[in-house]
Amino acid sequence: MANMAQPGNILRSARMKGRGVAAFVTLATLAAFPIQAPAQVADLVDRSTLRVCADPANMPFTNEEGQGFENKIAELMAAKLGLALDYTWFPQATGFYRMTLGAKRCDVVMGYVAGGDPVLNTNAYYRSAWVLIAKKDSDLAGIDTLEDPRLKGRRIGVIAGTPPGDLLSRNGLMPMARPYALMVDRRFESPAEAMIADIDAGEIDAGILWGPIGGYYAKKSDVPLSVVPLVKEKGDPALVYRITFGIRPGELNWKHQLNAFIKEEQGAINRILLDYGVPLLDGQNRPIDAAP
Repeated sequence: MANMAQPGNILRSARMKGRGVAAFVTLATLAAFPIQAPAQVADLVDRSTLRVCADPANMPFTNEEGQGFENKIAELMAAKLGLALDYTWFPQATGFYRMTLGAKRCDVVMGYVAGGDPVLNTNAYYRSAWVLIAKKDSDLAGIDTLEDPRLKGRRIGVIAGTPPGDLLSRNGLMPMARPYALMVDRRFESPAEAMIADIDAGEIDAGILWGPIGGYYAKKSDVPLSVVPLVKEKGDPALVYRITFGIRPGELNWKHQLNAFIKEEQGAINRILLDYGVPLLDGQNRPIDAAP
């Protein structure tokens, strides 16, 4: 959700967009630049290491053990740039930007919503959406819009205070909805895992999660689950997001390097994301099922 693509920050950012506080900015596609030597990076960027700002307990994005997909993309980036990889760990909560990028303790956040202040965004390296999750043998499997009449009277899980909640209300689905907490300490609680477990157990009929989170935990479920991106919803709030790397404003050389990395390694990035179950979308919101 400043607005990282993590389960907390991307949700808060999306909620703000749904209330009309701000709109996402679509960045123009930048010309490709060759990857430059670290010595040519802007002065605030460390020249000897790739310093990544990250949450220590935020799967499937990052954790201190390096198990998240953003960890894997950071490893790929470090190898491509010929730099050692170093992390500054800080929970993605109030003060994240100030204590990380803003304090110059690190130089890149691996997941940031396009147009999210106060960072400078790179080009987007993936696009995803909120997803509707249900058992594959359920009559709700494959539903691709919250306007579908089959959802009436059904128990649907939703993260409290997020954009899908607005759409559930608009379609008369909120009375039966089950809310799950938005703000939790991920070291001890995982609302997404709790929602998936409730779908598996039949406690709820379906659930709505941010795509990378829902896709990852649905893939880990012992029960076969349907995961459908909600790309057909009309009006605000939008449920589709473009995700970038976030850096400090003014660091244009660094931005050019990272844009070049995205362009040259998009296939490898997609393979990492797909391996984690991230529902990838192309520019027309069509599913990407295989890396180029």
